[in-house]
Amino acid sequence: MLDVLWWWVLLLLPLPFIIRHKPVQASHQTALKLAGAGRGLRQGKRPLTRLARPGLWLVWMLLVLACARPQWVGEPIPIAQEGRELMLALDLSGSMEIPDMKLNGDTVDRFTMVQHLSAEFVSRRQGDRLGLILFGDRAYLQAPLTQDSRSIVQYLEEAQLGLVGNQTAIGDAIALAAKRFDQRSDSNKVLVLLTDGSNTAGSLSPQQALELAKAVGVVIYAIGVGADEMEQRSLFGSFKVPTASDLDEGALKAMANATNGEYFRARSSQDMQRIYQAIEQLQPIEAEGNQYRPRTELFYLPLLLALLVCAIQLLSPWVPNWRPARGDA
Repeated sequence: MLDVLWWWVLLLLPLPFIIRHKPVQASHQTALKLAGAGRGLRQGKRPLTRLARPGLWLVWMLLVLACARPQWVGEPIPIAQEGRELMLALDLSGSMEIPDMKLNGDTVDRFTMVQHLSAEFVSRRQGDRLGLILFGDRAYLQAPLTQDSRSIVQYLEEAQLGLVGNQTAIGDAIALAAKRFDQRSDSNKVLVLLTDGSNTAGSLSPQQALELAKAVGVVIYAIGVGADEMEQRSLFGSFKVPTASDLDEGALKAMANATNGEYFRARSSQDMQRIYQAIEQLQPIEAEGNQYRPRTELFYLPLLLALLVCAIQLLSPWVPNWRPARGDA
């Protein structure tokens, strides 16, 4: 929707018309006339083009419109009444490459399924402050807490397996999340931890990191990813085989229970969707009545158009008189 912030500036539009038609009092003072002066001025005067006066009016209107600060107002975005900080920690270890998941009828690896459904989950969390941690050999903050959910989705889509190593530093991921939460804030602090293994790397153990999370008041929702079996194809047809898994469900359950969170197991994409729906019910968005509409400044458009009209006005008297040079016959 188009809006004008300083609409009262538009009242200046008729100002040149008022000045032009203001009555001028005749002066009776004696003037010194020089012979031939008027004729010289008339000879040196360049006649105005037909578009000069309408062009000047157009430039004036465009400048006034630019000063009025036109803006494009976007769609309403809800703001949570109850502040919530939600950090997503995603495992990028080598085992996430196991293709034991189905997504929209296609066989995909664990990472692709988690990546796709996590992006959908983030898109629905309008009003929350969201962040993203990627962990493998170590944990890295990919995106600090922000209300710009679209940037988090973009970072999720750009994540790749092996980007941070092939091991699993669960303790470092929890500790990094606890450090990045605003400790001065009274808002809910939620960590959604997605992994398919156990802690095999990092400088901190999950128990040490858990103490840091409890001190800050972080609620951990741990999600264990991985199917019990996967489909393989051969010359003799397809058959199912058990998948190798290092998932430490006991440790994940203990961490979730110690922080008043919950542990979930995602054996399929349907499980993952139900898990995110359950988290949304446990941590609902309370945004009734609180919304904001993003505004984009558009003043530069009429300003650029005014400069273009001025350029045309300045160049137009010379264009009709230009002729290409002709060679001698």
